Amino acid sequence: MIKRNLLVIGLAVMLSACGFQLRGTGSTELSVKEMDVSARNAYGPTVVQLREVLERSGVNVHAGAPYRLVLTNEQENERSATYSSGNRTAEYELTTVLNYSIQGLNNLELMSDKLEVRKIYVRDGSNITGSEQEANRAREEMRRDLVNAMVVRLQMLSPSQLDELQRKADERAQAEAAALEAARRQQAETPQQSPLEVPGN
Repeated sequence: MIKRNLLVIGLAVMLSACGFQLRGTGSTELSVKEMDVSARNAYGPTVVQLREVLERSGVNVHAGAPYRLVLTNEQENERSATYSSGNRTAEYELTTVLNYSIQGLNNLELMSDKLEVRKIYVRDGSNITGSEQEANRAREEMRRDLVNAMVVRLQMLSPSQLDELQRKADERAQAEAAALEAARRQQAETPQQSPLEVPGN
């Protein structure tokens, strides 16, 4: 018994040293300590849940933060997955795609990406109420999966990485502004062609 316990402890130490953590037991602490979070639907369930999870993870979520996570678009699709006898749909596949971007100073976009989750639920034609409850449970689970996946993405970002992305975004913005100014100056210096004068009869 003692040998088995020592073996379990030894394995746990080795796995933790490799960076492995059991699901649900790992730390969700982020190295980015300040971030604003917004969405087109400011009070939608996804953005509200995400704010709550980030705050519990030690992130100060507020409007004046140097970085802003913007949930730009969230789309849900539903399709028939399998059919039962009599050609009646028995299973549905739900898919939710969440597009997002991270903005820095001067509202410059530092990066953008998307997350996608899928889930199948059973719809019983003889139990419409139960089927709706099953669909709602599936949507809630998918929302939790989306929020967890977003937190994992944010955990991979460090302040130094965001600072580097900000520097590159500043350089792009300055280059674009210089190109626009050069084009404007060239247009201003180009003599305007006077209209042709048509001699009178």
